[in-house]
Amino acid sequence: MSSSLRSLVSLSSIVSGSGGGGGNDNNGVPGEIHVIVGPMFAGKTTALLRRIKSESTDGRNVVMIKSSKDTRYAKDSVVSHDGVKFPCWALPDLSSFEEKFGFDAYAKLDVIGIDEAQFFDDLYDFCCKAAEQDGKTVVVAGLDGDYLRRSFGCVLDVIPLADTVTKLTARCEMCGKRAFFTLRKVGETQTELIGGAEAYMPVCRQHYVNGQAVIGAARTVLETSHSQVQKEIIVVETACVS
Repeated sequence: MSSSLRSLVSLSSIVSGSGGGGGNDNNGVPGEIHVIVGPMFAGKTTALLRRIKSESTDGRNVVMIKSSKDTRYAKDSVVSHDGVKFPCWALPDLSSFEEKFGFDAYAKLDVIGIDEAQFFDDLYDFCCKAAEQDGKTVVVAGLDGDYLRRSFGCVLDVIPLADTVTKLTARCEMCGKRAFFTLRKVGETQTELIGGAEAYMPVCRQHYVNGQAVIGAARTVLETSHSQVQKEIIVVETACVS
């Protein structure tokens, strides 16, 4: 056999998954990756729960994972904004899941749901391994952008790997139009600020731009007032000392 023919046969074996024992728990058959994104209150968790419950009803072994940072409704359950819940593993990272869940139990899993995926820094690597080496179907739900409309976490990094991507929208709280963005209503500026309707609301493009301008102006007024108060306190303290 010529060297070129041997190379072709070797490549064919790799592509077909035969020859070489890849260690895949699903006989070399790759899984799938499905991504659900959108602003807050768009129904991402509801869509994820619907998919996971459907898979479970069809007889597939399922598990749900969420970030341990999210303690808004329950520590050991994924809960949608309308109160629907499903038991889950709350973890600080995904890389330790297989060991914590149990290697034998993991091998029997068919579907893995991941909620609040933006909080997992190892999301990309986990999805790659779970789907392409272990043959799992992975359903990822998370924010595609933060309150400043910047990429949030690693969710967007997974899109090139995905079989499907679903972009959900909410309803703008100001006008009722389709909402693509999340407006933060409070003054904190850190990227990760866990909260619900008390801190965020979904808005359309017009009200995002207008809202950011209003919030920025209000923040300036508050900072100016705080600075003025501090100056007055210093003046009073100086007068008392003298």
